[in-house]
Amino acid sequence: MNATRAPATKAAPAVGRAEVEDFLYAEADLLDSWDLDGWLALLTEDATYRVPSNDAPDSEPRTALFLIADDMNRIRARIKRLKNAHAHAESPRSRTRRLITNVRLHGQEDGLVRVTANFVVYRFRRIQTTREYVGRYEYTLRATADGLRIKDRRAVLDSTALGELGAVSFIL
Repeated sequence: MNATRAPATKAAPAVGRAEVEDFLYAEADLLDSWDLDGWLALLTEDATYRVPSNDAPDSEPRTALFLIADDMNRIRARIKRLKNAHAHAESPRSRTRRLITNVRLHGQEDGLVRVTANFVVYRFRRIQTTREYVGRYEYTLRATADGLRIKDRRAVLDSTALGELGAVSFIL
């Protein structure tokens, strides 16, 4: 009896921490440079961008209130709105500086890489107004032929009250 074997599939190559760190640093540079189209190019077509509320950071948008819970359509609309000269919340636009630390890989399967990293985003707005946003990024990255891409990006803020930070009108 001749058993037919399924063709062997080539497993996605493992992604290392240095490659992930370089990717996260490049992403931070795009956002700090206000290159929103460049940042958008880092996302997969099924990407999500989420910022959960401070009181339920491990929740899901279908069961809890989120500050931001965007799919790709909403992400594109957000980028378009932020680039508009009449976007009141970001005109003039905020200047930001991101620090990314403690990058950790938490598993790889089927070309997806789960990553966490700590962040501090300094936001400079108007004259002498500086806010610090501190928290943890949780990513699901997809390894593609063109490099890593963001499938899911969650920014979990450590602050217990968003009011002291001001609005999150920029890409955190």
